[in-house]
Amino acid sequence: MEQRKLEEMSFHDTRERLRLTQSPEEYEARYSNLKWYSTTERSHAFLDQWIARTSPNKTILDYCCGLGHMSLRFAHAGATVYGIDISPESIATARNTLQAAGLQDRCHFQVMDAENMTFPDDMFDVVMCSGVLHHLDVSKAFRELSRVLKPSGIVIAAEALGYNPVIRAYRKRTPALRTSWEPDHILRLRDIKTAKKYFTGVDIHYFHLFSILATPFRKTRVFRPILRMMNALDAVTLKIPGVQLMAWQMIFFLRGPRK
Repeated sequence: MEQRKLEEMSFHDTRERLRLTQSPEEYEARYSNLKWYSTTERSHAFLDQWIARTSPNKTILDYCCGLGHMSLRFAHAGATVYGIDISPESIATARNTLQAAGLQDRCHFQVMDAENMTFPDDMFDVVMCSGVLHHLDVSKAFRELSRVLKPSGIVIAAEALGYNPVIRAYRKRTPALRTSWEPDHILRLRDIKTAKKYFTGVDIHYFHLFSILATPFRKTRVFRPILRMMNALDAVTLKIPGVQLMAWQMIFFLRGPRK
């Protein structure tokens, strides 16, 4: 296995072992970037609505499934889910999560290299990529996603965006929170251009710019009203070309796999 993949496996195995053995306070102090996710309700709502409409009776690949949170959402919505990840510790937790929810019969998890999957061609109706593509060689990833997706299928990817200079500086200043590969491979439009080599259709939605400013208030009574106000501002400003690229995250759809 390539060295970068060994580093990814070790990083995520270690992080999950710490999550299981440390108190929530200790874990959140160690992985201080988790606090920013308190402001992501707008993208979560977008995903939840899409999953509810799309998932019933579909066969889903949760690509680099991590702890199984997305698998759980798809299974609850009526899908059959296959989850893969390079981290054995993460796969074990994903299995336990779905079993605890009584949905283990809907989900199949295994450790697998996402750039060299063993699934047959044209297997999946939907592939979910949630915060994973910047851990991979996207050329290899998009090739594999195109291969395993049915001709009528769709890839939905929720990923960080790599343009905002403040967010980029934060990533550089916090190297212990990520692998060495990650900071220089946060997605940009050049990666979307790469995706177009393997898919005929691309549709992008942008999320979280001003909403991030609500993070310092997350443990106060004013957090909800501030976040609502910042979300409303994002809903307007992130429709403006150019400004969109300053967003923290994007959700994009890939259709029409080129076979």
